[in-house]
Amino acid sequence: MLNIFEINNMAAPLLSGNAKRREFILLKQYDAKKILNIALAGHSGCGKTSVAESILYLAKATDRLGKVSDGNTTLDFDAEEVKRHASIMTAVAPIEWKNTKINLIDTPGLFDFAGGVAEGMRAADTALIVVSGKDGVNVGTEKAVEAATKAGLTKVFFVNGLCDEDARFYRVFESLKSTFGAAVCPVVVPYIVDGKANVYVNLFDFKAYEYDEKGNVKQTALPDMGDRLEGLREAIKEAVAETSEELLDKFIMGEEFTPEEIILGVSQGVKDGSICPVFCGDAHNTFAIDQLLNSLTWLAPSAADKGDEIGVDVNGEPVEIAVNENGAPAAIVFKTVADPFIGRLSFIKVVSGKISPDTQIINMRTGAPERIAKVLTMTGKKQADSSYIGAGDIGAIPKLSSTKTGDTLCSPLRKVVLDGIDYPVSSYTMAIYPAKKGDEDKVAQAVQKLCDEDPTIKFEQNHETHEMLVSGLGEQHLDVVISRLKSKYNVTASLQKPKIAYRETIRKKVSAQGRYKKQSGGHGQFGDVWIEFEPYDTDSLEFAERVVGGAVPKNFFPAVEKGLRDSIKKGVLAGYPTVGIKATLYDGSYHPVDSSEMSFKTAASLAYKNGIPNAMPTLLEPIGSLKAYVPDNNMGDVMGEVNKRRGRVLGMAPAENGTQVVEAEVPMSEMSDFATFIRQITQGRGSYEFTFARYEDCPANVAQKVIEKAKAEMEED
Repeated sequence: MLNIFEINNMAAPLLSGNAKRREFILLKQYDAKKILNIALAGHSGCGKTSVAESILYLAKATDRLGKVSDGNTTLDFDAEEVKRHASIMTAVAPIEWKNTKINLIDTPGLFDFAGGVAEGMRAADTALIVVSGKDGVNVGTEKAVEAATKAGLTKVFFVNGLCDEDARFYRVFESLKSTFGAAVCPVVVPYIVDGKANVYVNLFDFKAYEYDEKGNVKQTALPDMGDRLEGLREAIKEAVAETSEELLDKFIMGEEFTPEEIILGVSQGVKDGSICPVFCGDAHNTFAIDQLLNSLTWLAPSAADKGDEIGVDVNGEPVEIAVNENGAPAAIVFKTVADPFIGRLSFIKVVSGKISPDTQIINMRTGAPERIAKVLTMTGKKQADSSYIGAGDIGAIPKLSSTKTGDTLCSPLRKVVLDGIDYPVSSYTMAIYPAKKGDEDKVAQAVQKLCDEDPTIKFEQNHETHEMLVSGLGEQHLDVVISRLKSKYNVTASLQKPKIAYRETIRKKVSAQGRYKKQSGGHGQFGDVWIEFEPYDTDSLEFAERVVGGAVPKNFFPAVEKGLRDSIKKGVLAGYPTVGIKATLYDGSYHPVDSSEMSFKTAASLAYKNGIPNAMPTLLEPIGSLKAYVPDNNMGDVMGEVNKRRGRVLGMAPAENGTQVVEAEVPMSEMSDFATFIRQITQGRGSYEFTFARYEDCPANVAQKVIEKAKAEMEED
């Protein structure tokens, strides 16, 4: 086993931008049978990053035990993470333990950064779900289990923080069983005396281990735990019995399992998902972390066990891609870092073959070849050059020109597309404004770079409201966007509630004249039109003419239409575009010398201004279709909120995972903070989709406020 810290004296910029020396952790190459890819997930504050830090320290991948509260952990290295004392992006670190390479993938627990969980689950084969020994099972635990199940991962629980006097392991364990079923199986349990958990019993070898204040461990006598210990052993037997008919028959007959049968049964059950083992300990003191690692090396499925995938070939036909180091290269890009100092890094999981600096690969999304200058092993922000990334392993490639997260990189001799990443929908949208006028391009370019790193950030230019819109998973998410714009790209911006793209239309048929006459030295200007305006089912303007007798020459018809189309860009009520109008040119007059296209264009605009105010103009507001996915007990809250927001509930129906979907139509102007509401009312369990449906008449009281505000803004301009 090779764990060497090497200091390179060559100055190299890191994330901070300062010239510092780079630390390398050199790891030998491992076969896929000896590689474990493990994502750490769970509710925010349960201690995922601390567990990872403890693992890195015990495996001698770091020389000190960092703390999240001190901002010095290996995997929470981003400036925003240090400031917030929480993970906001996926980070990777490899360790070596008992001749096994374990790639740790630390994912965020905050719901606003659930995109990182999707990335981590895509790269992993096992999900290590960390549960607080004090707070127990909560929404983040449930969402982590749901994400792991959806990704087809093996699930392992670790109850953390047992040195806290408020921790209650056995209460948490019962909660795990009641929430996730009989598959939950105890493996390591604490012996608690006077609120202290210094002794841990391994139910496999039936031995007890005691830890001192420095984390040193020694075997100790098995404590007297009364009937509880036997009950826990019985729980293991029940779980093992479910792994085969032969063992089930033996259990029913009351026969004892041999130690080998228990170990093999649990191992098989964990790998096929019928058993979810439960470990426990304390990451801050490294208590029982060694027992977790020892067990993972034989319990958790290796990349060879779990890594085979089904992709599609160039004809769209399914094709199996086996984890084979000698196969044609194929890899999925599961994360991208775009940093002004370290450059662009594409994190990959190799499914088949080897990827090295001389590997010929193409990007299946673009069809273009990508040149690999070198491949890296990443430990947090630290980079280590590697000779290659083999099948089943994880690494990074710098400076790929056109590759994005979710892309497949493969050999041009065997073109396949792997499954991408299923990101959560970004439903919280705000307008983003630069601190200085004229910096709009700087903001747009910087936000686009953040979008490359985090595909849950969406950016668009709304040409109608003349705003730049940025969407994310919640308020914290967009707050981080603003902070990163400043810290990474020196761009200052702020968020505002986005403007609503209202429309105007008419409800009455009218006729109006537009007459333009201007005399100056030489030729004058003359145009005279009579136009009939009426409501019409169109998204814009329907132009027609029924001029008789050449009152308006045909060659001026296009100018009249152009004048009208320019005019409808600003309605007479609040300056919003006018839609749903048919304009029919039916009469007018002209001058053989002074008439021109410009004069008839102007005459048409005058007819519009004269006629539309008399045609019962009205304001239209955009209506969106809402699908809110919520637990049963929150349906009433959501329907009540929809009504408060002037919406209409259309119906309800069962959805996945015991939730209900509430379908409704709601004015878009009422939905700006709905993401915050639904997260609060459902404690993070709910989600929603909201898309534009159509325009409807705006109620008079609402329309009056919109019109007054629009006129005030026009006066300011």
